[in-house]
Amino acid sequence: MAAMTLCVCGMTAQNLQSASTYSKMHNNLLAKQNRVKDQIRVQEAQKYAADLYEECEPEPDIYTEGWDSDLVNCYKDANVPNTKVLDVRHYVMPIRGNYVTSHYGYRPQFGRSHKGVDLRSAIGDTVYSAFSGRVRLTRFERGGYGFYVIVRHENGLETVYGHLSRFLVKPNQYVKAGQPIALSGNTGRSTGPHLHFETRFMGYAINPEAIFDFSNRCTHTDSYTFSKSTYTKSRDYAPSKRYASAKKSVAAAADEKDSKSRYTSSNKRDKAAASSTRESRESSRSTYKVRKGDNLGKIASDNNMTVAQLKRLNGLTNNNVEAGKVLRVK
Repeated sequence: MAAMTLCVCGMTAQNLQSASTYSKMHNNLLAKQNRVKDQIRVQEAQKYAADLYEECEPEPDIYTEGWDSDLVNCYKDANVPNTKVLDVRHYVMPIRGNYVTSHYGYRPQFGRSHKGVDLRSAIGDTVYSAFSGRVRLTRFERGGYGFYVIVRHENGLETVYGHLSRFLVKPNQYVKAGQPIALSGNTGRSTGPHLHFETRFMGYAINPEAIFDFSNRCTHTDSYTFSKSTYTKSRDYAPSKRYASAKKSVAAAADEKDSKSRYTSSNKRDKAAASSTRESRESSRSTYKVRKGDNLGKIASDNNMTVAQLKRLNGLTNNNVEAGKVLRVK
């Protein structure tokens, strides 16, 4: 239909065009718009999502100090803070068992200090990384740890796994919490198959039982405050321990009450005995046995009375008195 112009009462209407012309104009307009796929490419979107949700490794600076050292304590010259709060939420128990066969502390039978805990295991049991981090060292020590692995973690801790039979990781390898890192064994200075497990902060061997509740397979709290004055002490929030502590307190209170009761009874007995003694003394002072050489004047004077009073009290008619006679003086 050809375009035409209508005029009504001197007014000019809009030009009318064919439908195909409008369709062409509409298509041209859409073609000028930028498409979404040109603004956000699929690869960029995937990378963005990965950056959001993937667990990222920490900044590399925690893997620098003492990193090339082959010593268990590579922080010997480090300036260690007196206290430090460590995040221990994202953990995995280092082995499936939960039985501690040897605790942290001094061993008099060996004459040395035990820097970790021993966990019961069989040769070949899987050993897991307690926290996420990077493997610093895999090494063999014949006279001590045997085959052992050290992992430095994002929370500032290092964990040591000793007496292993096989490594499942290599130095500088990044591992996540719960990733298998070794198989347990009986190598080095060991009296039987077990896992020797240490938790260290900048070289300080923390008592693992200050962080982990091995009986319940969890950490005591979401964070652990390292302190140079308390890092060797364990923590135990188990209900049985609290019950035992409460029971001990109740027993101590009962003992104290019983002791007070015994003291009160004893004190009453002592007072009664003292009263009896006092009454006896008072009774003995109410009479007087005449000694050789005594006379009524002396006896009356010693008992704060007159001779007349003494004679009247005892029915005496004269001043003569015989030795051995008992006189009333009150």
